[in-house]
Amino acid sequence: MERPVHLRIAEELRDRIAAGELAPGDKVPSTRQIIREWGVAMATATKALGRLREEGLTRAVPGVGTVVAGPVRRAAHDLTRQRIVHQAIGVADREGLAAVSMRRLAAELDASAMSLYRHVAGKDELIRLMTDAAYGEEPPSGQPPRGWRPQLELELRQLWRLHLRHPWLAQAVSLTRPQFVPHGMAHTERLLRALDGLGLDAGTMLHAVVSLVNFIRGTAVSLEAELQARTETGVTEDEWMSEHEGELGELFASGAFPTLARVVTAPGLDLDLDSVFEFGLRRQLDGLAVLVARAQGGLRSGD
Repeated sequence: MERPVHLRIAEELRDRIAAGELAPGDKVPSTRQIIREWGVAMATATKALGRLREEGLTRAVPGVGTVVAGPVRRAAHDLTRQRIVHQAIGVADREGLAAVSMRRLAAELDASAMSLYRHVAGKDELIRLMTDAAYGEEPPSGQPPRGWRPQLELELRQLWRLHLRHPWLAQAVSLTRPQFVPHGMAHTERLLRALDGLGLDAGTMLHAVVSLVNFIRGTAVSLEAELQARTETGVTEDEWMSEHEGELGELFASGAFPTLARVVTAPGLDLDLDSVFEFGLRRQLDGLAVLVARAQGGLRSGD
C-alpha cells in the first residue's frame, strides 16, 4: 500500500532539514505553499506540518510562523546500533516498514546519514536487526509446561503477541528466504523441542513447525495494511465496516449470497484477527495431535 501523502510530504521536508537546505530558524513552507507545491488539500498540508512538530523538527514562533527547530546534532559517538534499531522499530510500528529509511532515521536521531552507516551497512541489515530485536523481546522464563501441546501453545501465542505489537514483522519475514537471526531461530528451536521424542520423523517435525509459524505470519499480514489504512484515513476497522453496512445489506438483499448472508448476520457473531488466530491455532494443533497419535501407534496408518 502506498504511503499516505502527508507522510511523504513530511519526509521530503525532513530530508531538506537533514540536508541543511532548511537551517535552524528558517521558515518551513506554510500550509498554503504546501497546497500549491504538492497539489493537496488543506487538511493534508496541516497533517504534514503537524507530523514535523510531533517529531520536534519544527516549532511555532509568534509573528513569524513555523520554523526549523535548532537542536545541536548528536555527535557520532553518541550513536549506537541499538539506538538506531530502536528508532527504526518505532517508525515501523507507527507507519509501517516502508516508512523506514536511513535518511528518515538520521533526521529523527538528529545525526548525519553517513554516521548511521558506520553502525548499520544498509536497510537490508537494518531490517534483519529489527527482526532479531523484535523476536527477542519476550525471552522464555522458567520451565516450559508439561506436554507438547501446552508448550506449542505458549510459544505460538508469544509469537502472535509479537506480531500484534509489531505489525510490520510479517512483512519482514520470508518463508522461502528466511532471515537467520538468533532470536528468531530460538523460537524455532523451542517449537521443535516441543515435538522432539514423540515419534515424528524430522521432515514431519520441520513441516509442522513451519506450517504453524506460517499460519501466524499469514494471519498477521493484514495487521500492517490495517495500520497504514488507519494512518491514511483516520478510520478504524470497525468504523469502516459501519460505513459499508448499507452496501453489504444491498448485496445480501439481492439473494445472490443466501448462505453468506445467514452466517454473517448470525446473532453473537464476532470475527476479527484474534478470533481467527484462536480458531486456527486450535484446529492446527488438533490436526497435529492426529499425527502424534499415529506416530505413537494410537491410530492405524489408514485412519
